[in-house]
Amino acid sequence: MLLAIDCGNTNTVFSIWNGTDFIATWRMATSHSRTADEYYVWLTTLMKSQHLTADLSEVIISSTVPRVVFNLRVLAGRYFDCRPLVVGRPDCLLPVDVRVDAGTRVGPDRLVNTVGAFDRFGGDLIVVDFGTATTFDAVDVDGAYIGGVIAPGVNLSLEALHQAAAALPHIDVTMPGQVIGKNTVDCMQSGVFWGYVGLVKEITTRIREEHGRPMKVIATGGLAPLFQQGDMLFDDFDESLTMHGLTVINNYNKESGPNEH
Repeated sequence: MLLAIDCGNTNTVFSIWNGTDFIATWRMATSHSRTADEYYVWLTTLMKSQHLTADLSEVIISSTVPRVVFNLRVLAGRYFDCRPLVVGRPDCLLPVDVRVDAGTRVGPDRLVNTVGAFDRFGGDLIVVDFGTATTFDAVDVDGAYIGGVIAPGVNLSLEALHQAAAALPHIDVTMPGQVIGKNTVDCMQSGVFWGYVGLVKEITTRIREEHGRPMKVIATGGLAPLFQQGDMLFDDFDESLTMHGLTVINNYNKESGPNEH
């Protein structure tokens, strides 16, 4: 079985793929100080609670936090006796091209989302990921990653607003009942919610115009369904897009064979 690990700036997701389905998914806070032994104890405890055996023979890692990769690689080698694939490393092949400026390093999460989206929805896509940052990734007709946009994430914007203005409280993101707020919380919720609806609409419109062909907008990330309430922003939503992309990349590397690495 395959252990797919998606390490983001805020959370790290572990999913077990049996070749057909994800049979378990767990999430923990991302921490570069966590050791391979700690990962293993946490992971096997959760597996036992769901009566899963530790029959893991493959590991693939996508990480936007470089400092955590070492201990995840140790986890794979020490406890699962395998050399993990790490997206972004030269020995991890991608089934799509990356067409950006020479020397540009594209975040592994964006590459994985591109692969997953192309496999599920075909080409000419805009993938919107609501993570710590809100990213927009343009996928060409042949599945190539051709660039995108990075904006502050929703929760990051809320935190910055609270820290910069001491009188403003922490709030949850929700769709307000009306645009004009009658109190501080309503005003903040309206500004964040409708502000991000406007951001998504404007950026996706401009990407489509620049691309010159119709493009589907695919959303992923926990807050995507919330923002879909405000307008028909997305053509589809795929909660497991990143994890699906990891399985596609893993299969592609297995099929390519060691001689092509």
